[in-house]
Amino acid sequence: MRDVAIIGAGVTKFGELWNKSFRAIGIEAGVKAMGDANLSGSEIDGVFIGNMSAGQFIKQKHIDALIADYSGMATNHIPATRVEAGGASGGVAFRQAVMAVASGMHDVVLVGGAEKMTDMDDVSINSVLDATADAEWEAGMGVTFAGLHAMIANRMIHDGIATREEIASFSVNSHFHGALNPNAQFRKAITLDTVLRSGPVASPLGMFDCAPISDGAASLVLCPLEDAKKYTDSYVKVSAVTQASDTLALFQRPDITTYQATVEAAKRAYEQAHITAQDISVAEVHDTYTVTGIMALQDLGFYKRGEAGKAVLNEECHFDSGKVAINTSGGLKARGHPIGATGVAQIVELVEQLRGSADKRQVENAKYGLAQNTGGTGSAVTVSILEAM
Repeated sequence: MRDVAIIGAGVTKFGELWNKSFRAIGIEAGVKAMGDANLSGSEIDGVFIGNMSAGQFIKQKHIDALIADYSGMATNHIPATRVEAGGASGGVAFRQAVMAVASGMHDVVLVGGAEKMTDMDDVSINSVLDATADAEWEAGMGVTFAGLHAMIANRMIHDGIATREEIASFSVNSHFHGALNPNAQFRKAITLDTVLRSGPVASPLGMFDCAPISDGAASLVLCPLEDAKKYTDSYVKVSAVTQASDTLALFQRPDITTYQATVEAAKRAYEQAHITAQDISVAEVHDTYTVTGIMALQDLGFYKRGEAGKAVLNEECHFDSGKVAINTSGGLKARGHPIGATGVAQIVELVEQLRGSADKRQVENAKYGLAQNTGGTGSAVTVSILEAM
């Protein structure tokens, strides 16, 4: 297997992009990534697209062919593949692209993620999101996606793993960094009191505990590590990319206060990269809800069970804390969460950090970056580790 490098990265602004179409934002991100890699579309020989529900959000299926067509690659007959894994669609697409280059099947691959969600009403959107859990035994019985995460939060509070204030502080951390990211949906720092007093969604979670509904796209260009210098001096090595699964329904698990798929994927990723959690400088974790951010810090091995919430509340996860910096992009909560784009956008943020180009939110001397991307309630998880070169 060949080592793989990321030689180009691009991302659109995230938010309510009502004046731009799905194809426009997808192509914008792809053009930025190819420009960053100093190559043209004629040099791409494979395309992977992470997208969850374009068929429902914008009534457009077959979006792999759409992106290939409108990016000018269809006439070159480049193979394009759409990947869907709920909220982990982007992370799984990235893993497929890495494997395609590592195996020698392809040499230069474009991997993108895109979603256009805000053209639908909130009730319809939430119905789509609920279906990423078990449609028959959870959503079909009236348990919403937010309700499932409220159960997790209540259990964590009951078991003394995190207090309500510690869970809420994850949103404060995300907004602190989002204020420093020009592409974030929400660029305003908030207080803990703002989170705790926000409108109720599913007790104990309020509006500021939940990631927003967003539009946006992100893209990367990959090639064999040994060829990276042909295109750019500013590239990043993919040291590990792993994927793990768990039961689709939450009630089938012995413990709902941990995502075992994250634990297993992280263990394999650290082994692949020959490092430990203590070597990670910066991490992007899947904070669909504040409580999943706290869980991720424990499941990835950054903090012991019961200590992650305290660390976030004490502002130990800021980019300039000297410890592992968490969600310097603003995370799903402040950067935004266009579902298919999220996993790829996490990698884009790590590339910027490891290149030293993250501007006001730059983590000093960042060497290793980790991304955790989650589908459903942890039923599909990818963990990727990148290394500065």
